[in-house]
Amino acid sequence: MKLKLSLQEAKDQVAKRLMKEHCGPSVLKVMCQAYGIKDKDVLWAGTVFRGGIGGMQEAPCGAVSGAAIALGLRHRCSLQNKAEAEKAAQTACEEAAKYVKSFKKKFGAITCIGLLGVDFSDEAAVKKAREKGLLNGKCEKHVQFAIEKLFELEEKRNRSTGK
Repeated sequence: MKLKLSLQEAKDQVAKRLMKEHCGPSVLKVMCQAYGIKDKDVLWAGTVFRGGIGGMQEAPCGAVSGAAIALGLRHRCSLQNKAEAEKAAQTACEEAAKYVKSFKKKFGAITCIGLLGVDFSDEAAVKKAREKGLLNGKCEKHVQFAIEKLFELEEKRNRSTGK
């Protein structure tokens, strides 16, 4: 698949989105654009990936969850051919597992609380963290990593299929 954005365009867009959105929606929206997915209803899937899932920080970081959904969408195919659909699902799962392992190796955790060390239910702690720029600096690294890895996976796919 030829991506509709360059890696640099995607990284620039995700950085801009992160200034007004959370990690999950930022990653998912940029990757949907890169994959050429125009169904805006799909983007609602990433809405809940804020501060983990719905603010529950024990859940995976939105950059992890958004990337996983993007991979599932990338490998979508007709369900008419069950063997092809099963192969696509297996590939998406394998790539998601590689992505999560690489994310954890790089950042030491995949949960929002594990990555940020800030309890979002404590308003004073969140305010203090925002004033220090703690959240944006770390979150930006997470979403940039997600975009880079998704592009890297696409490049590997294209090399292996000769595209």
